[in-house]
Amino acid sequence: MPAVSHRGSGRRRTMNEINMVPFIDVMLVLLIIFMVTAPMITTGLVDLPSVGKSKQRPDHVIEVVVGSDESVRMRLDGKEPQSVPLRNIATRVREAQGGDANTPVVISADKAVKYEAVVKVMDTLQRAGVQRVGLSVKSGA
Repeated sequence: MPAVSHRGSGRRRTMNEINMVPFIDVMLVLLIIFMVTAPMITTGLVDLPSVGKSKQRPDHVIEVVVGSDESVRMRLDGKEPQSVPLRNIATRVREAQGGDANTPVVISADKAVKYEAVVKVMDTLQRAGVQRVGLSVKSGA
């Protein structure tokens, strides 16, 4: 009879444990990298314009009022506002300026109005060549 030796049962036992040492080493290296690079990252600062008060109100002011329902009205020198369609606002403002491009145009809007509606009015006026377009703000806090 030949001598055959069997070591163990022939099957290897599966290993149910996970070696955590390489995982911890990688995490510590990443932690050190992030700790070193975090102070080097600059945060984006936005320099917002400040609002000041005018010394005196101009004599002739054209005010475009955007209502909460996005309707557009035009007010001349503090008189009663007249409803104007958005497509005609540029021609009406140019007529009210009477050829004087330095006549200021102020856009007033309710705070519930979408930003997009105010930008549409401002864009319409600027495309028509109106140079001095501003936004009306509430003074105080």
